[in-house]
Amino acid sequence: MKIGITYDLRSDYLSQGYSMEETAEFDKESTIEGIELAIQKAGHKTERIGHAQSLMKALLEGKKWDLVFNIAEGLYGEGRESLVPALLDYYKIPYVFSGPVTLGISLNKAFAKQIVKENGVNTPAFKVISQLSDMQNINLQYPLFAKPISEGTGKGIDAKSVINSVEELQKVCTNLLSKFNQPVLVEEYLPGREFTVGILGSGEDAFVPGAMEIVYKEDTHNFYSYENKENFERHIEYVAVTGDLLEQCKFVALKSWKSLNCLDGGRVDVKIDRFGKVSFIEVNPLAGLNPIISDLPILCGLNNFSYQEIINEILKSAIKRNFNT
Repeated sequence: MKIGITYDLRSDYLSQGYSMEETAEFDKESTIEGIELAIQKAGHKTERIGHAQSLMKALLEGKKWDLVFNIAEGLYGEGRESLVPALLDYYKIPYVFSGPVTLGISLNKAFAKQIVKENGVNTPAFKVISQLSDMQNINLQYPLFAKPISEGTGKGIDAKSVINSVEELQKVCTNLLSKFNQPVLVEEYLPGREFTVGILGSGEDAFVPGAMEIVYKEDTHNFYSYENKENFERHIEYVAVTGDLLEQCKFVALKSWKSLNCLDGGRVDVKIDRFGKVSFIEVNPLAGLNPIISDLPILCGLNNFSYQEIINEILKSAIKRNFNT
């Protein structure tokens, strides 16, 4: 099978003058190399396509692939992750990972939380602040936690994200609305232990290869911020989750995954609330796949599940969905 690979290479955007934070979700060359080698080891031919503009050019030239392995994040807007799969849908080219509707909904953290909540998944009470006047409708229990509604990789999260007063809330929301030009998700703060749960497969075939706890080292703020993620070796310790706690994480993650119709592979982030229950934070249907530094490969490695097995399972799921084999 000839498999094309779509992606956003971080170095391409840095060379154009974008900042480290703006390009935080984009991939290193080693990520593309790792994926490409694993696909080849699975018995397929590969072709690098690149970002959305490269894909559009190739499609207009009449190029085709049997399947596209899509990890392109896009640059701007709530539909940025949806662009590549929408283009591939138009040309009837099958691809790996979730479709444009799921990616758009999942990127908007409030939409995702509303859907999983309606499907019986525990998640903290929340409000969306699109403008400062929306703060008048806040009736949540402090402390609160605020973050941009459609960012990833901890962008917009720092020590000020945990909020204890109306004055702090106004200051943080003013800053986030201005900096990211998008609404702010404000939710009741989850004070307990934090986990990220890997998922492979689709629908009833989806399974959890493992989960890991995110343990913050001394002198480190207790949340998965952009700073902590970028420098995880210094700030974070990862520990495999076992026993009954793992089963609780699995239940919340799989129910959320199926509620949002996520496909093939990704991660669900969860945390323990003030009542001691595992609670949904957000889903990542386009999880990082760097063999060494991305959360999904790390947590799988902690649970004796190799990088090659991750790619094999993702391909198996996508091929089954698209070709009924």
